[in-house]
Amino acid sequence: MRSPITFVGLFVDIDDEKKMEEQLEKQKIDLEDALAASQHANRAKTTFLNNMSHDIRTPMNAIIGFTSLAAAHIDNTEQIKDYLSKITTSSNHLLSLINDVLDMSRIESGKVKIEEKETSLPEIMHDLKTIVQADIASKQLDFYIDTADVINEHILCDKLRLNQLLLNLLSNAMKFTKPGGLVGVRILQKGNAPEGWASYEFQIKDTGIGMSREFLEHVFEPFERERTSTVSGIQGTGLGMAITKNIVDMMGGTISVASEEGKGTTFTVSLQFRTCSGPVIQEIVPELKGLRALVVDDDFNTCSSVTQMLSTIGMRPDWTTSGKEAVLRTRLAEEQNDAYAAYIIDWLMPDMNGIEVVRRIRRIIGDAKPIIILTAYDWSDIEEEARKAGVTAFCSKPIFLSELREILESPFTIQETENTAAENAASFDGKKILLVEDNEINQEIALEILREAGFIMDVADNGSIAVDKIKAAVPGQYDLILMDIQMPIMDGYEAARQIRALQNSEFADIPIIAMTANAFEEDKKAAFDAGMNGHVAKPIDTPKLLKLLKEILC
Repeated sequence: MRSPITFVGLFVDIDDEKKMEEQLEKQKIDLEDALAASQHANRAKTTFLNNMSHDIRTPMNAIIGFTSLAAAHIDNTEQIKDYLSKITTSSNHLLSLINDVLDMSRIESGKVKIEEKETSLPEIMHDLKTIVQADIASKQLDFYIDTADVINEHILCDKLRLNQLLLNLLSNAMKFTKPGGLVGVRILQKGNAPEGWASYEFQIKDTGIGMSREFLEHVFEPFERERTSTVSGIQGTGLGMAITKNIVDMMGGTISVASEEGKGTTFTVSLQFRTCSGPVIQEIVPELKGLRALVVDDDFNTCSSVTQMLSTIGMRPDWTTSGKEAVLRTRLAEEQNDAYAAYIIDWLMPDMNGIEVVRRIRRIIGDAKPIIILTAYDWSDIEEEARKAGVTAFCSKPIFLSELREILESPFTIQETENTAAENAASFDGKKILLVEDNEINQEIALEILREAGFIMDVADNGSIAVDKIKAAVPGQYDLILMDIQMPIMDGYEAARQIRALQNSEFADIPIIAMTANAFEEDKKAAFDAGMNGHVAKPIDTPKLLKLLKEILC
């Protein structure tokens, strides 16, 4: 009798096997993608390092080269001035490269934080215009900066970071736009924000070289540049747009870009900010109610924005984009006994410049009615001519409702423009400063700047010496301390804390300003926490330093 056959088998679920294969395939694809991304990142960083090596060496070569030339032509004043100007330009460019790298490093390490404080949009926009004005003029660019439908002018935001992202975008626009091209900034308030918030759209536009469709997909990636400086002649780290995108993300906004090669680029940033408490003043101005006003500007959007503001305060505005038509409208209004009570005229227009328009209007209306020149440019060079032509006042673009109200409500009087800088500036003669600085070159620079401003200077090589000098001082010996932070033996923070702990209040309360290369926001906070009264970043910006000293001492 045969024994029964026993089968021993292994049963494998076909579905499980299939799932395992799919999982392995997915892992393979993920690994390949990760490898490709890693290789791309390595290539980008290698390219970045090569570009940076070139872009850092270029201004350094200029600085070293022109310094040598200056030393060789020390008796030729004009040549020295030219060399120093080129050294300054190269130094500022080198500083911007370094700042970009440091900013990106801090963003990637999570050290950049958004700090909301009450901020004025008009102040931000006017500061932005002031910063870029010299570059706009030197590159011979057409420039506009305006607003549309902005009601909430005071918001809670990180002013430093908002200014940084706008300046990055505007600097980029100027960099890639040839002389004669157009660069513009427009801020619009949108009506889609929840209660207590305001929604804004910032548009930065240029008519520059534009970008290819392929590069647009990578424009916000770190280390990416469509054309190296060797190819384009335009220097940079390739980090500016990545920094900008990160700041926008941290502020909870969005950024988009539209571009076409050879035609230009438009960046659009959308942000929401909490509004400051208090009512927005939009009441009619009784003195202006029903009066006619004429807006003359070759930009339709400016005309639209300003006329809307004028309607808000109760005036009856008309507008035209032509200077010649403005003169005709003025004559017609006078003949119909419905004359304009105020004029707002752009300075630069294609058919007739603003000053000539003012001259012709004054021949019709006489001297009684106010005429305001509205411009995005520095008007100091043409102010005297404009006053003689009959201009009553100047107003800087972009104009906001609060500013328009103020200038129209104010009595229009021709102001004296011949006040000298000496009359307006505070006198520092006889003021005594203790400079605490361990670096001899930095000492020399600061001493020269401050002595020329009229200060009496004393020096301490570190924080410990500074504390001893203050302890041994007689009343009135020092009016202020300029304190470096990173020093041997005792740093600036500890020195400030020890001075603040002195029993003699006259010495313990002496103003202390940090003057340091530690320039990040956390460094400023650390300085104030240590008891300091202000913070100035190196390299020294002389006007900013003197302005701060004036605020504290005068």
